[in-house]
Amino acid sequence: MAVLPMKKIEICAMKRDRKAILEKLQSLGMVEIQTDNEETDDFRKMSTTSQRAKYEKRVQNTDEALQIIDKYAPEEKSIFASLEGRQEASEADIQEIIAGRWDYNRKVKKIQEISKDIAGCEAGIVKCQVAIDGLAPWLNMDIPINTTGTEKTDVMIGTMPPGLTETDIQGYISSAEPEIAGYTVTVVGSDKDQTCMVAIAIKTVSQRVEEILRSHGFTRISYFSKRTPEQKTDKYRADIREFEQWIEDKKNELVSMADDRDKLRLLADYYRIRADKYKVLGSLLQSKSTFVISGYVLERDADRVVAVLNENFSLMADVYDVPEDEAAPIQLQNPKMFASAEGVLESFGLPGKGEMDPTTPMAIFYIFLFGLMLSDAAYGLIIFLACFILIRKFPKMENGLQKSLRLFMYCGISTLIWGILFGGFFGDLITVVSRTFFHHEVTFKPVWFAPLDDPMKLLLFSLLFGLIHLFGGLALKGYMCLKKGDAKSFICDVLSWFMLITGLVLMLMPTELFASIAQMQFNFPGWLKNTSYGLAIVGAAIIVLMSGRDHKNPVLRLALGLYDIYNLTGWLSDLLSYSRLLALGLATGVIAQVINQMGSMAGDGIFGAIVFIIVFIVGHLFNLAINMLGAYVHTCRLQYVEFFGKFYEGGGNPFRPFRENTKYVDIVLSLIHISEPTR
Repeated sequence: MAVLPMKKIEICAMKRDRKAILEKLQSLGMVEIQTDNEETDDFRKMSTTSQRAKYEKRVQNTDEALQIIDKYAPEEKSIFASLEGRQEASEADIQEIIAGRWDYNRKVKKIQEISKDIAGCEAGIVKCQVAIDGLAPWLNMDIPINTTGTEKTDVMIGTMPPGLTETDIQGYISSAEPEIAGYTVTVVGSDKDQTCMVAIAIKTVSQRVEEILRSHGFTRISYFSKRTPEQKTDKYRADIREFEQWIEDKKNELVSMADDRDKLRLLADYYRIRADKYKVLGSLLQSKSTFVISGYVLERDADRVVAVLNENFSLMADVYDVPEDEAAPIQLQNPKMFASAEGVLESFGLPGKGEMDPTTPMAIFYIFLFGLMLSDAAYGLIIFLACFILIRKFPKMENGLQKSLRLFMYCGISTLIWGILFGGFFGDLITVVSRTFFHHEVTFKPVWFAPLDDPMKLLLFSLLFGLIHLFGGLALKGYMCLKKGDAKSFICDVLSWFMLITGLVLMLMPTELFASIAQMQFNFPGWLKNTSYGLAIVGAAIIVLMSGRDHKNPVLRLALGLYDIYNLTGWLSDLLSYSRLLALGLATGVIAQVINQMGSMAGDGIFGAIVFIIVFIVGHLFNLAINMLGAYVHTCRLQYVEFFGKFYEGGGNPFRPFRENTKYVDIVLSLIHISEPTR
């Protein structure tokens, strides 16, 4: 359990070497470069926006090309593909990409163009389909759509409000002009929005007929074609078939380019690395002939970084302690078992300046309390085996995911042990199965006691474990005080609370209230009772007199001390929070028993066995998932609120060295330092 010591590093070198030095530092991945340096009259930052934007655009284009290939030629992946980790890229692979990047850039452009062509064809299909739908009511019309008339007649093709018949339309005309003649009206189709009609009239009356029709909602069709609606529909369908064939050909072309998927992934990461380099390059302070790099390096890596740089370049590198007024980035180092809980700590916050790394004690308490909350031997065995197998089978999975699985593997062991102690194996599965199907009851007896039979005992031990957890946090606060040489804070802020809380607990244990809860009677000898009174009184006196010791006003100091005593209510609240250990432990067992009883309701026999198996699998999977989630959430809460609340604030910044950050591949060897030619 340690925060690795950090050093400050400053590098001054010739400006002509800045790109090569940055690439070397990027390949080493050991130095976090400061990018917030202020400019001076002699040292200023150089704008690399255009060069960086160029590489970022190439990253974007390559990522887009990969998405297009994945869309039309998806890879066959197992359900565990996300656990397999990223593929590795050797120096030879990178050399090949660097040498052939322009050819691959053209392939990226070609893939994007094909995608645009497919999108255009799909839009054309939609357009044709819309046109076909629009022509559907006109299919009975056997004259071209753009027909306007003959030498002696006018043809009016258009629409009127829905629901009209030929008789209705003719009635509009005859009621307006009873004497009018020389026209005919035909309804060729209709839908919910319109009535499609054709009116033919001799030219002497056609204008009047159209005026009457317009007064009743007539609108000439805006669609023009020399074909009939049926012919035009056939033409659109032929166009759709042509578009579909074009799309199929383009898709096949994309599928044929899927063999370059891995190369394009490496190309995207290559450009991603170069974009990062120019981002950092634009933050460096540079003069006419020199440049300066400031940053942080782990103490264990400092000598190696300086040696590598001096071996390859003419420069000055200075490594020194981080100034007191500066907060260094944080890098944790813990044994593998405890390192698995680093993700839980990082979710709260890394240690701040001067704080210890609490990962190890937190991991111990986390695993212990998680198992107590879930407390079923079968569930613990399932969790352990699942995590163990995944870790063994997929050793290259992402580091963060591997840590999480390892943590749950240890939590599974803890759950298994607590399940044996409490006698839980899929709840009371063994009892129910033996009674229902074998008519001879067999029980899985607890090594310690069954919480469902004695919940008050579990509550008592939950509070005891909670008190140990809280005292552990307070002890770590004392450890940090002593490490800083602050004995006064240790006595006034830590030892005083140990004395007060211990004294109050010892005073409570012989009382009838405690006896009624614990179902046991404590009779302390007189000296122990007097000791408990003394501890409580002395602890309270130190708190009252010394909590406000930073203030010179004695009245204010006393008032602050009395107010600090009020924090006893906070201790009580924190302690009662551990009753959730009882609640979640009982919930797991109760739900498991209900599931077993539901499964056994169909009785014995083949049908009963089938019903029991189905209910068993579905029910216990649900119970495992929901209670595992509850144990995870509430265990985190007990660490963040109750445990960390006694000694830990966090707020540290993670150590982020300048390295080859990739998305698709893991680079096995250092990137070959080659400059990008301008084209």
